[in-house]
Amino acid sequence: QVQLVESGGGLVQPGGSLTLSCAASGSISALHAMGWYRQAPGKQRELVAAFTNSGTTNYADSVKGRFTISVDNAKFHTYLRMNNLKPEDTSVYYCNARHMLISSQNFWGQGTQVTVSS
Repeated sequence: QVQLVESGGGLVQPGGSLTLSCAASGSISALHAMGWYRQAPGKQRELVAAFTNSGTTNYADSVKGRFTISVDNAKFHTYLRMNNLKPEDTSVYYCNARHMLISSQNFWGQGTQVTVSS
């Protein structure tokens, strides 16, 4: 099992920045690909940014050039740096750890709220 705890959410004005953090514990390993997703009220959960099995990154078109995902070497901490935030970025952001070989091993954090408003 992998436990994920997000932090860093909050209220920010349009154009502002936030950095979300995800602390992983338990059986986290190099075989887990980390990612960030978000879900707004009434909408489906969507990919924000994630590492692929080969270590490259995927970003949603809506955040390209504004958000950056990073992870420490041991994968104990994953970050999402968010710049030039827009009201449409308002959502609950979830950290995800996906096992590259075992599809059933897909873990989620509890989420952290990001609100972009003036």
